[in-house]
Amino acid sequence: MAAAQRSAGTTFRRSLLNPAALGYLAVVAAVWAWIAVDTLLVTHADASLAGVWGFFVTAPTSFLFASLPGPLPLVGVAVGALVQALALGAAYRWATGRPRGHGRTSHA
Repeated sequence: MAAAQRSAGTTFRRSLLNPAALGYLAVVAAVWAWIAVDTLLVTHADASLAGVWGFFVTAPTSFLFASLPGPLPLVGVAVGALVQALALGAAYRWATGRPRGHGRTSHA
């Protein structure tokens, strides 16, 4: 009954604000900071493929947006990061939220 009374915002916040989701978002931010430094400050004789890593760390969701025109692939990276962070947060809550040892009964 308590789970039915939770709002979507509370579930969203609990799934996003935990160590697994925040750690994943920190990795995504670090990769995009590295891409920005590589793009803006490092001179290359030919094109750099550093930007591809932004899609790899947010895959598979960001790959759905990769072939779209204009700035939509970058929107896909943001959506991908959010979807994966929510999934990791929900998995973290599921793995750590259940009481240990209370679900097993002995029929001996």
